[in-house]
Amino acid sequence: MHQLDLFSATGSPPPLPSANKAAPKSKVKVKAVAPSATALPANGNGRKRGRKSLKEFSEDPDLIMELDKLALDKQYYSISEVAAMFKVNTSLIRYWENEFDILQPKKNRKGDRLFRQEDIQHLKLIYHLLRERKYTIEGAKQKLKEDRKLAARNFEMVQALLKVRGFLTELKDQL
Repeated sequence: MHQLDLFSATGSPPPLPSANKAAPKSKVKVKAVAPSATALPANGNGRKRGRKSLKEFSEDPDLIMELDKLALDKQYYSISEVAAMFKVNTSLIRYWENEFDILQPKKNRKGDRLFRQEDIQHLKLIYHLLRERKYTIEGAKQKLKEDRKLAARNFEMVQALLKVRGFLTELKDQL
C-alpha cells in the first residue's frame, strides 16, 4: 500500500494499480504534510492569527515607561481606553479584575467599568508582575497579598532605574 504525499516537491505521484490486475479492496491512505513555517498566512499581511504569546508581549518592554509619559488628565477611563493603553484585550482586563482584589473599578448604572487613576496604577503593577517579571496569576496574587506596599515600592524602584538607564543611554549616544 502506498501513501500519497499531496504536497511534496517531488515530481510524479507513485504509480496506481492497473485496471487489469485484481486490486485488493482497501482504502488508500492520504498523508497531508503541513506547509512550511515560513509560508505567509492566507490573509497575506504576514501576521499570525490568534492570541499573542508571552514572548510577543515581552518584545515591548517600554510599555510601562510609555504609560508613565501619558498625561492622565481624566477622572475616569473606560475599559476600552485602559485596554488600549496596555495593548491588551478588554477581556483580559475583566479577567484581572476578577482575579485581583486590588482592582475595584467603579461601575455605572449600565454596568460599564470606569477606571480611576488609582486603578490604572494597580493595573501597571499587575502588568509588571505578570508580563515583565513572568509571575503566574497565583504567584502575583501571593506577592500582592504578602506585602502590596513592598511590591509597589519595588516596582517604583525598577521604573526609576529604567529611567536612569534611558537617560544614560541617551548621554552615551550623544558622545
